[in-house]
Amino acid sequence: MNSFPPPFTPDLPQSDGPKFVHQAGLLTLNNGFHDAILSKLPTPARNWVESLPWQQRRYVLSLCHLICAASSEAQAEFLDDYTADGVVSKKLEDQEMRQRVKQYLRDFRIETDLSEAVLRTYIRQFYVHSAQDTRRQPDLYLQSALKLVLSSEEGNHVFNYILGFELLKMMFQMSWCQHERLYRLQRNQEEFIQNLIKPIQHAHRINGIIVPKDEGVFFAKRSYFVQQPNIPEKKLLALVIATFTADRTSQFGFGVIRHPNSLAFDYELIFEPEGDSLLL
Repeated sequence: MNSFPPPFTPDLPQSDGPKFVHQAGLLTLNNGFHDAILSKLPTPARNWVESLPWQQRRYVLSLCHLICAASSEAQAEFLDDYTADGVVSKKLEDQEMRQRVKQYLRDFRIETDLSEAVLRTYIRQFYVHSAQDTRRQPDLYLQSALKLVLSSEEGNHVFNYILGFELLKMMFQMSWCQHERLYRLQRNQEEFIQNLIKPIQHAHRINGIIVPKDEGVFFAKRSYFVQQPNIPEKKLLALVIATFTADRTSQFGFGVIRHPNSLAFDYELIFEPEGDSLLL
């Protein structure tokens, strides 16, 4: 007849440190460390975690360990597979915010449709983009992704990111002449140039999209100044991700949504056909 050993109870030292309580086969940590961690969870999640028996708690701990030990790219892929459907469903339910962003896209003459497929693509892209940012701030990636999944206050983050990313794509496809027309419309031109125009034009240069030659010569300058970038979609996405962090992209979109006049825009003026004169 098989017999099983009794539940293991560790021989804990007596000290002023954390106190462990063994109850009903569960080993619980009864001090401030327990509360400090679990208090950060939403109440339903905390109640669920605390109600788990030890065997199921081991599964949760194993998952936590695997996620934390994985590379940022692997974390992004896992979170996409595990959470994207739920996040997409939440975004589809947020009709008010979705309609607001769709209107902004129309105002900027951007034809992207916020369909379910587009939302899912953008959510995965957000995870991947955030993973790229970890080369500079590795501790913030998982935190930002979990906020996106768990916090209702972060629910609009995806829409901020989508609007910001679509605007950056539009600007990457502008000529430098069109950049000048755009920044001349802004109230804070120097900040706009430093934070947006210069990074984009630098990316144009180093990727051979627009290569200035003989910059001091007027007619040579005109030849590249009015050159319209021709960037394949896949490369365009990679350029935006490489040039701007996910957080900076979201902040850009958030600024436009919060203050519609924060980005002055006149489509006819910016995209009017090039004439004989050059903006200087």
